[in-house]
Amino acid sequence: MAIDVRHPSAAEAAAGHRGRTRRTISAIGPVTALAGVTWAFVQPYRVTLLDPRGEGFWWLVAQPPLLVIAVGAIFHLLVARSLLADIEDDG
Repeated sequence: MAIDVRHPSAAEAAAGHRGRTRRTISAIGPVTALAGVTWAFVQPYRVTLLDPRGEGFWWLVAQPPLLVIAVGAIFHLLVARSLLADIEDDG
């Protein structure tokens, strides 16, 4: 009795690689934003919006955890979508 061991063809392997690439690119933005939110919970004293005490606008907005959240959102909304469209065009 012979066992049929099937190896994926080059097209199937490339499709699997593109799938993993798409999932990775799609996850970068949300994971980065989640890291910013986690950072804000772990070190709440870094987010001066919680206790402004007369600070100016830029001092309140330009806090590292908030910037990390913004970068994750911008990557997800602007960069990842165009990268995923390029991957679809190549496929």
